[in-house]
Amino acid sequence: MGKVWVLDTATKGTGANMVPLDRVLHKDATSVPGFALPELKPNAPDPSEPRAPRRFKVVDVLTREVLAEDADARATVGVLERARSIVDVTIWVCQPEAERWRMLSFGETKLLLQYSDRLAEPS
Repeated sequence: MGKVWVLDTATKGTGANMVPLDRVLHKDATSVPGFALPELKPNAPDPSEPRAPRRFKVVDVLTREVLAEDADARATVGVLERARSIVDVTIWVCQPEAERWRMLSFGETKLLLQYSDRLAEPS
């Protein structure tokens, strides 16, 4: 009986070669000495602490007057409803882990303003 030939594609950029099957099997059977995959560790459990509500600061662009500081989302949306235009204010969100305020992008500001429909009191 003749040898079984297979296409070996493990060459380094030179293309594939036809090799006997026993050579390919022999190559796969020998592993690199000293190489072993690390054992998988289970993920650490979540601390399950509830995240604190986000705090916002709203500043009027023209006068630089602070319209709301350290306000929750509901109060921030209320201030935005009184603003003449969405571009007349800048909104900052507190990032306690970094101990700084980050200015919201225009898209994030629009998303926050869209919540005003959900927060409206049912009549």
